[in-house]
Amino acid sequence: MKAVILAAGQGTRIRSVHGEHPKCLIEVHNTTILDHQLEALSVAGINDVAIVVGYEKEQIINHVMSRKLSHIQRIHFIENPAFAITNNIYSLWLALEWLGGDSFIVLNADVIFDADILDIAIRAETPISMIVDQLWRDETMKVIIHGDRVMQMSKKISREQFSGTYIGITLFSKAIQARFFPKMSALISAGRVSEFFNVAVQELVDEGVHVGYTRTDGLAWAEIDDPTDLSFAQQNVFPQLATALA
Repeated sequence: MKAVILAAGQGTRIRSVHGEHPKCLIEVHNTTILDHQLEALSVAGINDVAIVVGYEKEQIINHVMSRKLSHIQRIHFIENPAFAITNNIYSLWLALEWLGGDSFIVLNADVIFDADILDIAIRAETPISMIVDQLWRDETMKVIIHGDRVMQMSKKISREQFSGTYIGITLFSKAIQARFFPKMSALISAGRVSEFFNVAVQELVDEGVHVGYTRTDGLAWAEIDDPTDLSFAQQNVFPQLATALA
């Protein structure tokens, strides 16, 4: 299995407290979100990792190259030169050639999470699997679930409708590439570069593809988009991660 970390975004909403730095370099107990993600992937046995960079790319590349790795991890950088005018669908599309021929996991670079969340997720056997929390979180994408299937994903799903909150991590089987990759390419060709890649996933759901899910089961996580998110993470997530690493 390979992994792609989507880290090209500008993170404008958090600059007031984080400055001119990519969100993935937000520090958590003397390390960064990116370090936590790489460590969690390695613990799960995933050591082929591509990081899609754009905004302040040199900061991310220099940080990764300076890491003192206690494990072997093959890091590949993919540049999104259009990061200022595109969304994560374009970043992931740029990685499709690198991903060819293997199952893979996609992570938004602003998600901090307990590494144990991946332990169950990587065992999923459905063509596509999303990691969800059963609790409501403001701002983030929500899902509607029927039985063992995710049927709808959107930021517009109401609290009355939602079944869970998507935490920004999705797994794809090798077999689904033959359908997912053309969906992505068709959207890009149509000029829909400002979408989330989940639009392509939703199209597959609508065609009957089984998109499953695994749950966080109460383990700590946070998506950090703005100062409020960072404050939540500092109070409710970072301390739990520190305890888990102790």
